[in-house]
Amino acid sequence: MLKKLTLSLQFGVLQNAALHRAALPRHKVTRWIRHALQSDAEITVRIVGTEEGQVLNRDYRHKDYATNVLTFDYAHQPVVSADLVLCAPVVSSEAKEQHKTLQAHYAHLLVHGTLHAQGWEHETNAVDARAMELREIEILAGLGFENPY
Repeated sequence: MLKKLTLSLQFGVLQNAALHRAALPRHKVTRWIRHALQSDAEITVRIVGTEEGQVLNRDYRHKDYATNVLTFDYAHQPVVSADLVLCAPVVSSEAKEQHKTLQAHYAHLLVHGTLHAQGWEHETNAVDARAMELREIEILAGLGFENPY
């Protein structure tokens, strides 16, 4: 059963905004996130440019570069509460490098971030990383996307 999702979809200042907006219609973003949820959720998705992405990654992870997705998880139960921040230029560049559509890469990163928002981890050890990867593959297959790895 699909979970209840309260979604805020925001676009910061970024180049090629129309391209990213087209890849992220609200109904699809909602569908992708819902399929990764194990409980009801309140999630904000913010699409940002390189500068905002780098500042957030530096300030919160102490890594001075823009990364593809940052997950700020505030609560796992009874309702998942999180912010997912995706850096549009990084996502676009990675999609090209990996020969994926922009939309497929966004779907993967939103599923990935949503799993993080629920406590899934991949940087702790190889077992956790493999479990998370397999869960992502399973969710994305259910959404009609190919294995992102």
